[in-house]
Amino acid sequence: MATLYLVATPIGNLDDFSTRAVETLKSVDYIACEDTRTSGVLFQRYQINKPTFSFHQHNEHHKVAHVLNLLNSGSDVAIVTDAGMPGISDPGFLAARAAHQNGHIVTPIPGPDAISTAVAASGLPCDRFIFEGFLPPKKGRQTRIQLIAESEITSVVYESPHKLVKFLEKLHEYAGDDRWVAIARELTKKFEEIDRDQLGKLLERWKDKQSVKGEIVVVVAGKDYTE
Repeated sequence: MATLYLVATPIGNLDDFSTRAVETLKSVDYIACEDTRTSGVLFQRYQINKPTFSFHQHNEHHKVAHVLNLLNSGSDVAIVTDAGMPGISDPGFLAARAAHQNGHIVTPIPGPDAISTAVAASGLPCDRFIFEGFLPPKKGRQTRIQLIAESEITSVVYESPHKLVKFLEKLHEYAGDDRWVAIARELTKKFEEIDRDQLGKLLERWKDKQSVKGEIVVVVAGKDYTE
């Protein structure tokens, strides 16, 4: 029996890396990385020198077998993504499932994540919320946005910069001017921005921006929330 570690990595600020995460990565036999180059920057800073291999959305199904072979041979393996907790809108779920199914230990090493960070900073109700992740690019996207507009609890969405305004426009069609929304961009990084307002005003501001860059989390209050 071996251990598969799911290790959370900083979502921006490298100083957010925990002591336990560093010690875990220094102790395992292998590290599976979403992008070995991105992880390499983090590993160099914390002097982590372990064999690594790629483990991303395009090869996850294939590489699960490799992870399982390593575990079956008695080697401990850690999975890291470019940012946040493996398995949350990132590779990791399939490996964790396979490890459980084959009698290995699965140990999470918690740390920063964009979901809870954005929700906490939004000032919107967070006693209950639903995480939508990235919405479908085409089929089903409009239906999901309509469901978010109709939800009675807070919704959290990951959105790419070039789709943000279109998302806000479509949400506005269903939710109207008064819905409270927070846009969290570049969390924990130098240009961190949390813009919170009613949707009509928020949409007008973001329409006027020349270009939008960075990682974005959108927090949408439930339909009955008022201030």
